[in-house]
Amino acid sequence: MAKTPTGKNTSGRGQRDLKVKVKSARGRKLSSTLWLQRQLNDPYVKRAQAEGYRGRAAFKIMELDDKYRFLVPGARVVDLGCAPGGWLQVAVKRINALGEKKGKSVGRIIGVDLQEVEPVAGAEIHQLDFMEDDADTRVKDWLGSKADVVMSDMAAASSGHKQTDHLRIMALCEAAAWFAFDVLEEDGTFVAKVLAGGAEGELQKLLKQKFTRVAHVKPPSSRSDSSEKFVVAMGFRG
Repeated sequence: MAKTPTGKNTSGRGQRDLKVKVKSARGRKLSSTLWLQRQLNDPYVKRAQAEGYRGRAAFKIMELDDKYRFLVPGARVVDLGCAPGGWLQVAVKRINALGEKKGKSVGRIIGVDLQEVEPVAGAEIHQLDFMEDDADTRVKDWLGSKADVVMSDMAAASSGHKQTDHLRIMALCEAAAWFAFDVLEEDGTFVAKVLAGGAEGELQKLLKQKFTRVAHVKPPSSRSDSSEKFVVAMGFRG
C-alpha cells in the first residue's frame, strides 16, 4: 500500500486522474481561464507532451492516415500551415523521410507557414504567406516535382465572429485546393481542415469533380464542441 513521504496512507487516491481547476487571475478573461483549464485536462494534450509531439493536432493527422493510408513510404508531401510542426513530425516517420525503414522508399516533405517553425528532422520548412500572389509558384519551385499529398491545416486568426471565421478558413482551404490541383500527381490525395458553416458546399462540389473519392471526417482527437472537420479527397484525376 503506497504511502506519502509523511507516512500517510494514500489508499483510494491516485486511482483516477483528478481534473485540474484553474483559478481566474487578475487581467485574465474568463474565456482564457476556461481555455487553459481545458488544455490542462485534455488527454490528447497530455499524450502529445508524453510522446514528444508539438501539439494535439498530431493525432488528427495520425487518425486520418490510419483510416485512409496516404502517408506511405516514399510519398512526396506538402504541408501548408505546418506550425508548430506536429503534422510534419508524424509525416516524416510515415513517409520514411529519414530513411530509417531499410528497404523502403524514402519520402520528402516540405512545410510552409506564415510564422517561423522550429526545425523538424527530415522536413524542409519555409516561412511564407501562402496567400501572397506568387506563393504557390515559390512552393512549386521548392518542390521541384509533383506531389503525392497536399495537406493543409491552415487557419486564420479568430475574429470572434463565427461566420467571418468560417469564410476565412474556407478561403484558405480553397487556395490550398487549387494549389493541389496544380501540383498533385495522378491518384494523389488532398487533406484539409474546414469549418462547418454552409460555405463549404462549392468546394465539395469541385473536389468531387477532381477526385474519385471525397470524405468529410471528424477524427476522434478533434474536440466534440468544435465545428472543425477535415476533408480527405483521394484519387486525383489529373
